[in-house]
Amino acid sequence: MPAGIITNTAAILGMTLGKRLPEAVGEDLLDGDGICHMGIVQFPIPILRGDGPSIREILRKVREKDLSDLIVVDFSDVAQGCKTYDEFRGKMAQASGANLNYLGIALCGDRKQINHLTGSMGLLR
Repeated sequence: MPAGIITNTAAILGMTLGKRLPEAVGEDLLDGDGICHMGIVQFPIPILRGDGPSIREILRKVREKDLSDLIVVDFSDVAQGCKTYDEFRGKMAQASGANLNYLGIALCGDRKQINHLTGSMGLLR
């Protein structure tokens, strides 16, 4: 996948996850010169290598094992191809889940559960 698509996907997943977890972002901080810097996320966010089929498999396992306590955000080619949220809403209403091509997924929750789901995926470098 091109770097631009990877970067855009990560940004969209991060923003969406941030909406669900506003407490994950720390308070604004002052540097030694008294200049304010907005708070950032308080925990590491590893970016792992994967492809559409591996993402689909993770989503299947999440649903199959009823891991509903995990926060799961997916991003597909349908979303990536839309210019507005209204366009996305309309296309998703017509799309079959089996035909979605996943570009990325964000998982947040129990570390052990997430590691079990993503254990074979290496870091994106």
